[in-house]
Amino acid sequence: MKTAGTLILAFTIGVAMPLQASAETQPDIARYGSYPANYKEIVSQWLNKQLIDPDSARIEWNGEPKPTDLGKDGEHLYGYLVNFTVNARNRFGGYTGKQKHAVLIRNGEVTKGLGFGY
Repeated sequence: MKTAGTLILAFTIGVAMPLQASAETQPDIARYGSYPANYKEIVSQWLNKQLIDPDSARIEWNGEPKPTDLGKDGEHLYGYLVNFTVNARNRFGGYTGKQKHAVLIRNGEVTKGLGFGY
């Protein structure tokens, strides 16, 4: 009986621990917004407004969106950070080379761009 009780306890702990870890890693939707499953589309549409020649853009995605707080001085700016590199034509028609950029997405919209001179 003692062995059966120990096995049941071990099994319960083995099942409960991963579930608890999974629950702890889920970002707070109220804070970060909903996960941007279509982040590539959101960023591409945003880049269409930022680049001189958006049709020439070659984008390389650097990982999945990560919940982030980009706030400063005690103020918060929550969302999902998407890192990518872009190579696109400039005003002279030449490619700029791969440039690192990032955007913060919250509830399906880009709320902040990084690496674009602002």
